[in-house]
Amino acid sequence: MRRAGGARYAGAPSADAVPAAATPTAPLPAPRGARFAGGAVAEPAPAVTGQPAPERGPFEPAGQAPARRDFAAELLALREQGRTGEAHALLCEAAAWPAERLPALAAELARAGLSADWATLLWEAASLPPDRLAAAAAALGGAGREGDCDRLLRQGVARPAAEVAEAALVLGAAGRDREAGALLGAFVRLRTAEEAAALARRDPHWFAPRLLAEARALSGTRHRDLAHALRVAGIPAS
Repeated sequence: MRRAGGARYAGAPSADAVPAAATPTAPLPAPRGARFAGGAVAEPAPAVTGQPAPERGPFEPAGQAPARRDFAAELLALREQGRTGEAHALLCEAAAWPAERLPALAAELARAGLSADWATLLWEAASLPPDRLAAAAAALGGAGREGDCDRLLRQGVARPAAEVAEAALVLGAAGRDREAGALLGAFVRLRTAEEAAALARRDPHWFAPRLLAEARALSGTRHRDLAHALRVAGIPAS
């Protein structure tokens, strides 16, 4: 399993993230963003005259902040000025934007040569609540960014098993079978067979065959271990 990091793990080191100020001398507000307790979302940007508001997607709750049109330029400016904490806070805020904005944001950061910042944004998005994690994965997968989607899901399985189960069920209910399988596959690969069996208790008939299929794809040993853990937990392994 990868080393847990970031502010979502208690006691783990994290960047000194503070939101961007209007000017270098302006007072800074309290930290916010996806990685801070409470999951605060960025405040909505002013409406652009003559531009209709984007429609909400099926995963997107009402009242979310619109994406900043000059996000990459703002991030570049902060990097050039050495304001790394504020740059990180900006990425944390962007991680909590509506999921449907993520594919375009990924492309924008890639064009600006900020692929490392996109990786940081994905790391922060992996700490979102289960339904928001599922929304982000579905948006990336639906846009053809399967690599980003799978990377997000691999990072997301470090959370409690109950939250992984919730995210998988949300994906399944939305018809995102590939993403649900990727999430469960990452869980089987990175967590113990006993943890996978505990996850299956949420809905044994739905989870057990999917977890076993992912374990079989990894190795015969992994499949046998999971089948045994399911039987011990009283869950049919067939």
